[in-house]
Amino acid sequence: MTLYVVIIIVSLMLSAFFSGMEIAYVSSNKIHIEIEKKQEGILAKILRRLTAKPSKFITTMLIGNNIALVIYGFFMGDLLVSWFQSILPRENDFINYLLTDLSLLSQTVISTFIILITAEFLPKVFFQIYANALIKVLALPAYIFYVLFSLISGFVIWISDMVLKTFFKTDGDQIQLAFTKVELGNYISEQMESVEEHDEVDSEIQIFQNALEFSEVKAREVMIPRTEIIAVEIDESIKTLNALFTDSGRTKILVYKETIDDILGYVHSFELFKKHKDIKSMMLPVEFVPETVLIKDVLNVLTKKHRSMAVVLDEYGGTSGIMTVEDIVEELFGEIEDEHDVVDLIEKKIDEETYCFSARLEVDFINETYKINLPENENYETLGGLIVNHTEEIPNQDDIVKIDNFQFTIKEVSNTKIDLVELKLLEEN
Repeated sequence: MTLYVVIIIVSLMLSAFFSGMEIAYVSSNKIHIEIEKKQEGILAKILRRLTAKPSKFITTMLIGNNIALVIYGFFMGDLLVSWFQSILPRENDFINYLLTDLSLLSQTVISTFIILITAEFLPKVFFQIYANALIKVLALPAYIFYVLFSLISGFVIWISDMVLKTFFKTDGDQIQLAFTKVELGNYISEQMESVEEHDEVDSEIQIFQNALEFSEVKAREVMIPRTEIIAVEIDESIKTLNALFTDSGRTKILVYKETIDDILGYVHSFELFKKHKDIKSMMLPVEFVPETVLIKDVLNVLTKKHRSMAVVLDEYGGTSGIMTVEDIVEELFGEIEDEHDVVDLIEKKIDEETYCFSARLEVDFINETYKINLPENENYETLGGLIVNHTEEIPNQDDIVKIDNFQFTIKEVSNTKIDLVELKLLEEN
């Protein structure tokens, strides 16, 4: 009886190992595995051989799992029958009925329940969570079974390839050499998360992550909002325009007719050195794009038309904001500041639980920089947008707004927007 128990436990452990390794390989980051395979040492060699033919590896795990389950079922059935006979009175007709006519059903139910919990559900969940680590740690025992079942798995693959080619007219096993954007993004995200809060992320990794996200960024996420646009009316004098350049420190100023929703173009500061009679004669054209357009498409348009500025329009055709080629490039390489840039956005860490932020700061920037995990949503981009999206109104000064485990105290606010916020991290319930 003791031998039966040992065999059953070993069979369950092997079944858990095979089913776990199968899901670990499927769930693991292929780029992570490829990097490990490029390293030196015995582990790298084993990984190279294991993953040389992915279908053979999966087939080996399935064969091993089936063998383990057959052994488990055989010994578990005998153990259950012996156990039933030892604890249940045989003189009872109902018990005799269970042990004879329903013996197979009762064995199947109990055996299946045990195998599902101990060798299927729990190991698959565990191996899926720690897929990258476990596929390296257990590579050696997996390779041993890979060699032992090599002939059987090779025969099974040959049969399946014949069926695919004969009946479905498709090729058999093919090795996928290309990696998806999702896998690359997941690997970069893992590297970002592994960096401690007080450490700085390598610029190469940050640029890589920005490049992966670049194709999904929309114009409204990058634009300078309407409230921060500096513009001049087309009928104003050149003297007024000159003063506006001097006061703002900008190199480009938009030109509009009557309202800022009717933008005609922009003036570059270089034009002030030329002899112009009015603003209209020095005005350069701008490109108009909707809020929902991707910035990669905006960059293509600006490049082809040799323009450096685009006006972002809302759904009603009004001016929502503006963006330049510099704003788009900054999405890849981070903020590019020159001697005329004025940094007026506040970001200050008061203590471990308290921060002071300008409401204009973007939520994803705060999350990446301070590891705070504020809720992100496509309905807003900035910290002020997060608060207004929750309150559905502009709060008053000194108002306290609670969102999840975050408490926001409004420090500075105007009639149209929130300016400064104190953020406090609350303990999770």
